[in-house]
Amino acid sequence: MALTRAKALIAEGVDVCNLTAGEPDFDTPPHIIEAAYQALLAGQTKYTAVDGTANLKKAISDKFMRENGLDYPPDQISVGAGAKQVLFNVLTATIDDGDEVVIPAPYWVSYPDLVRLNGGVPVFIVAGFEQAFKITPEQLEAAITPKTKWLILNSPNNPSGAVYSREELRALGEVVRRHPQLHVLTDDIYEHLLYDGAAYVSFAQANPDLLARTVTVNGVSKAYAMTGWRIGYAGAPKPLVKAMEKLQSQTSGNPATASQAGAAAALCGPFGFIKDWVAQFERRRNLVVSSLDGRHGLKCPSPPGAFYVYVSCAEQIGKTTPTGKTIVDDNDFVSYLLDEHRVATVQGSAYGLSPAFRLSFATSEEVLKKACDRILEACAALK
Repeated sequence: MALTRAKALIAEGVDVCNLTAGEPDFDTPPHIIEAAYQALLAGQTKYTAVDGTANLKKAISDKFMRENGLDYPPDQISVGAGAKQVLFNVLTATIDDGDEVVIPAPYWVSYPDLVRLNGGVPVFIVAGFEQAFKITPEQLEAAITPKTKWLILNSPNNPSGAVYSREELRALGEVVRRHPQLHVLTDDIYEHLLYDGAAYVSFAQANPDLLARTVTVNGVSKAYAMTGWRIGYAGAPKPLVKAMEKLQSQTSGNPATASQAGAAAALCGPFGFIKDWVAQFERRRNLVVSSLDGRHGLKCPSPPGAFYVYVSCAEQIGKTTPTGKTIVDDNDFVSYLLDEHRVATVQGSAYGLSPAFRLSFATSEEVLKKACDRILEACAALK
C-alpha cells in the first residue's frame, strides 16, 4: 500500500508530503485533557458500564438534542472504542447471512468489510463526479431488494467531502418509507467540518418519523482532534442498544475510563476552537482546489465538508512516466506520485470510485503548497 510505503520512506528521513492522514493535525484542546487528568486523579481508573458511563451517556443524549434535535435518552445510547467499533456492533447485532447493505460509492474503506465480516452482502451505488458524489432516490430505489436491511449514509463523506442537504435527505427518506425492512445507518463523524456557511442536517433530523428505523453514529475523533482517545457512540432503538451492549461485553468491554471523561468534557463545551479549526481547514481546502483543479487534466471539485479532496486523474491514465512505466490505473498513479515525486495520497480504488485519488488537507499550508507543486510537476512529466 502507498501509505505503508510512505511511512517507511518518512522513517528513513525522506522528504515526503504525506496527504493520507484521516485525522486533524491539531492537538486535543487543553480543557479535554484536563478533564481526563482530573478523572484519573479522582480514582476513575476502574471498569465502567460496558457501553459507557452514565455521565458520558447523558452528555451524548444532551448533544443529540441540542445540536441535532434528536431525542435519544441515555438508555438509547451506546458508547464504544471508536465509531468503527460502534458500526461493527450494529452490523453484527443485526445482519444475518445474505442480508444486503446498500453503500454509496465512494465510501469509507471499512464499510464493505464490516458488512462482509458479518455475512452480509455489500450493494454499491456509484455516485460519481457528475452528481457531486451523492446518490439519487431513483438509484436507491433500484438497489433495494427484499434482502436489503441497511443503507449506510456518510455525510459529510469520506473521501469526497459530499454533504446531503435537508431536501436530499427527505427525498431519500421517501424511498426508505416504502420499504419497511430497510433501516438507515448514518455515520455523522464529520458533522462539524462544514464550509461556505453550510448547516448540518442528519438523516433522522430531516426524517423524524424514521427515527425508530435509524441508527445515528458519531464520535469525538474528528471535530475534537481526539482520534487516539478512541470514543465513538450511537443513538439507536433500545433493543438494539441492549444487543450491542451484550456483544461488547464479550469482546472489548468498556472503553477507556479516562477517554470517556475526556469525551464528556468535549461534548459539554466550550466549542469556540471548532470554528477556528474549520476556518483553517477552509483556507487549506481553497488552496488545494485552486492549485489543482483544471490543471494538467486534473478535476478537483471543492468539497463542502470533511477535510479531503477527491481528485479525478482520468486524463493521466494510459500515459507513460519518464522511466517508461505506463499508468494503467489510479493505483499506478498514486505509486508514481509517491515513488518519483514524494507525495503520498490514497488511490480511488480503495473507495470504490476510479480513476481518482484522495488527499487530506489536514496538514500545514506549507506542506500542501509543496505537495500541489509536486503533483503538477508529476502530471507535466507524463507523456
